[in-house]
Amino acid sequence: MSAFLQVRDLHVQFPTEDGVVRAVDGVSFDLERGRTLAIVGESGSGKSVTAQAIMGLLNRSVAKVTGSILLDGADLVPMDDDEIRLLRGKQMSMVFQDPMSSLHPYYRVGDQLVEAVRVHQQVSKQQARQQAIDMLARVGIPAPQRRIDDFPHQLSGGMRQRVMIAMGLINDPELLIADEPTTALDATVQAQILELIARLSAELDTAVILITHDLGIVANVADDVAVMYGGRVVEQADVRTLYARPQMPYTLGLLSSVPRLDRTRTDRLEAIPGTPPSLIRLPAGCVFHPRCTYRDLVPDGRCAGQRPDLLEAGAEPGHLVRCHLPAPQRAAIATEVLARIEAR
Repeated sequence: MSAFLQVRDLHVQFPTEDGVVRAVDGVSFDLERGRTLAIVGESGSGKSVTAQAIMGLLNRSVAKVTGSILLDGADLVPMDDDEIRLLRGKQMSMVFQDPMSSLHPYYRVGDQLVEAVRVHQQVSKQQARQQAIDMLARVGIPAPQRRIDDFPHQLSGGMRQRVMIAMGLINDPELLIADEPTTALDATVQAQILELIARLSAELDTAVILITHDLGIVANVADDVAVMYGGRVVEQADVRTLYARPQMPYTLGLLSSVPRLDRTRTDRLEAIPGTPPSLIRLPAGCVFHPRCTYRDLVPDGRCAGQRPDLLEAGAEPGHLVRCHLPAPQRAAIATEVLARIEAR
């Protein structure tokens, strides 16, 4: 049986005066209904562009999109803008990271929710308003009958994000993409928003893609994790496997940079050396090798000259890694790094 969402060999390129930006470079993954996939990586790794390609939000006159994106068997890549628009909001929807710029400042939140309903459903304005009130209550907005008539500036950042989640879910989409939904929110509100997305996904059997730069916030929310770097997926596994037995040096670097909240820190966090690569001039071979502290362990300069494939990492099915290091050596390095993280 095929997965509900199948992304295969997705490439997104933008021609510029300085060269071609290879924002997404051969990304593939599957996602089932009712499951959450976290796509993790630093800024510029291709996470948001992948989401925008799925949603059909890229300007096709500028962006070149190739590969396939099968949503319930229908390929979105060759569809024109009108066909995609019919799916967007109803079959798939997206929550953006900045609700203040996503919500129209001159319209009450209720008017914007009502419009979202009536675009896709043949219901009266009063029926749409009641649906909006019910959804605001469902996402945890207090006194929704009153708040529905507020303007966005009258709501806190966390409440605006809840409105955006309500808007994304109000037409019962089968796929929800949340792009950095907790940016600029404090830790308590972050946890509430992530718990809300997880709960609603389970209740509505919605497939969720959660995009974030922070591996620390997805452990209790995601079912599966795809780590992106330089436009490519460099490691992919279910969430338990990825946290317990990571194998890609970049993943280890991300985990090492996550602060622990269960004890007082006595030393500095371990930062990944260097900076992410330019997507116009990606390094040959492994895109991470200029920053990788283990590249000299691979003979014949393969890290610098040969692109590694995304291959099965070991015993766990579905655990994929893109690295030239032999599996036993990767496992030994991971054991050492995780022990260091645990001890700090």
